[in-house]
Amino acid sequence: MTCENDAIALVAGGAGFIGSHLIDALLGRGWRVICLDNFQTGRFDNVRHLEREPRFDVCEADIIDPLPVRLARSRVPITHVFNLACAASPPHYQADPEHTLLTSVVGTHHLLQLAEQRGARFLLASTSEVYGDPEVHPQQESYWGHVNPIGPRACYDEGKRAAETLSFDFLRTARVDVRVARIFNTYGPRMRADDGRVVSNVITQALAGDDITIYGSGEQTRSFCYVDDLVDGLLRLMTHEQDYRGAINLGNPHELKVHELADLVVAMTGTRSIVSYKPLPIDDPRRRRPDIGIARRVLGWSPRVHLEVGLEKTIAHFAAEARAAADLPFVRSAVRRARSTGARRSTPSTVVAHYER
Repeated sequence: MTCENDAIALVAGGAGFIGSHLIDALLGRGWRVICLDNFQTGRFDNVRHLEREPRFDVCEADIIDPLPVRLARSRVPITHVFNLACAASPPHYQADPEHTLLTSVVGTHHLLQLAEQRGARFLLASTSEVYGDPEVHPQQESYWGHVNPIGPRACYDEGKRAAETLSFDFLRTARVDVRVARIFNTYGPRMRADDGRVVSNVITQALAGDDITIYGSGEQTRSFCYVDDLVDGLLRLMTHEQDYRGAINLGNPHELKVHELADLVVAMTGTRSIVSYKPLPIDDPRRRRPDIGIARRVLGWSPRVHLEVGLEKTIAHFAAEARAAADLPFVRSAVRRARSTGARRSTPSTVVAHYER
């Protein structure tokens, strides 16, 4: 086992929502970290606070291409490879489905080869989407899933399933020590406002005073895990020395209806927003809840952050982003125009007020 102070991690997708929190945790444990990201959906702002950190480096590259020479031929002794590189929300991964699929397949293959060359341990951030629209509830790791292989979500769902296949093939042939996390709905600060996820949608619409969009009846369920809990699970999975080598669900087993989440956010923000219902997207899962029995047994892990506590921090994050945006000249002009016309919609200057009052 590598001493933590000697560990050097490559985090692909490290400028993303989850990846940047993972990097913070790794640095906090004394690791050196290389962030590899193409900045398609990741943001430099997520790692800007690390600019002066001597144990941190950023390499801008796309993992579907051959890895940069500075990584492929470097003598830096990378000990761990975390693969979180892939657009993960439907609007983002469906915007370029070919790239999404190649990221999961070709990109994962490139990173597995790097791990093999360096003798590094490899962790794949897979997804609950491998279960599709599940016919088994809650979802256990032994469930093979119910996935549409040619639908609009297939580029992500089937891409991650293929990435798992590649990873376990490398494991079975003793080429790489592999860990696979199936990540369920995760939320927290550094989410993008435009990522289309239900938590970010509901919060940003509530803060702006816009109608809150719910797709379908709102009776469909999700299970929301705060990002700090998820990162703890990823670290435990990467570093555990148990014999278990199968995929492991990481998520919060507390199941919530989508309209219940909207009601909670409305109450917490004090918004006057009303709920607007739209048709359910194709292949959108009706129920989603992880069975985390293996995570409890093998990793000693279970989520600790209560939903209200995590939402409070997430709301504060989006309120701060809105406040920063309101300081931009073009936003101030929009605020003045909106006030002069008496527009019904809340402007960026009033967004924060909904949360602070």
